[in-house]
Amino acid sequence: MKIILLIIIAVFLFYLIRMAYKNTKDIVVNKIKINGGLTNQFGPKLNILQLSDLHLENISISPIELYEKLKDEPIDLIALTGDFLDHKRTIPKLVPYLKILNKLKAKQGIYAVLGNHDYMLRHSNLLTLVETLERYNCKVLQNENDMITVAGNRVNIIGIDDFSTKRSDMEVSYEGIKPGTNLVLTHDPNIVLHMKRYHFDYLLAGHFHGGQICYPKAYHLLKMGRLARMNIIKGFHMQDGKPFYISEGLGQTGINIRIGSRPEITLHELSLVTAENKSLTAI
Repeated sequence: MKIILLIIIAVFLFYLIRMAYKNTKDIVVNKIKINGGLTNQFGPKLNILQLSDLHLENISISPIELYEKLKDEPIDLIALTGDFLDHKRTIPKLVPYLKILNKLKAKQGIYAVLGNHDYMLRHSNLLTLVETLERYNCKVLQNENDMITVAGNRVNIIGIDDFSTKRSDMEVSYEGIKPGTNLVLTHDPNIVLHMKRYHFDYLLAGHFHGGQICYPKAYHLLKMGRLARMNIIKGFHMQDGKPFYISEGLGQTGINIRIGSRPEITLHELSLVTAENKSLTAI
């Protein structure tokens, strides 16, 4: 009787693990519209593709499959919000994905920030990762900002380095910013709890993987900061009246399964600050 019970348990566990692995291939494309309370909802927009937490050691979508999902979407800018990989040996695996992103021909280019897993690479290996990204037209922002113009309107792209590894410097990141739409890219969303003095019109992050394994809640994330303890681990949220979005990520870390979460590709349509709507200021 005990042997039969063990067999039943083993079969049940095998089934659960199989389904959890299958979930990693069930990729969701989420489309988000952000107008930031602007009165002119028919004004200029910025279409942003966000990919986060590729974790190329455990990713369940090929570069070609990614292209097929996105080839017909309007994309002005691509935002990569960290955690590309864990090991130097995986860097070559990044190249085909970067080639595909270039093939999407985003008008305003590709921007990237690094995450805590990327910083597991040290010295020359980390430099190799950054150089690989830059070789394929990704602007890597480490506490830096850049400016683009969309239909004559200024958009500040602000890349704040990883908060969880204590590399964030908001003051330096915002240095020289002039009035316009502030789009912040970062990896760990916990930083929003410390940005009361720093204006953003939209902030994109990742880091939590939507829990990756939720049973029914992602209790294992509690050590990952205050947002996780507030059960703010994915999707759209507001902090101090400012909107931010946490991607569930495209890859997995650790064991290659998902329970109660799905890999995510996110398309954001962001309304821009115009001359008629200057109430949103730089800081």
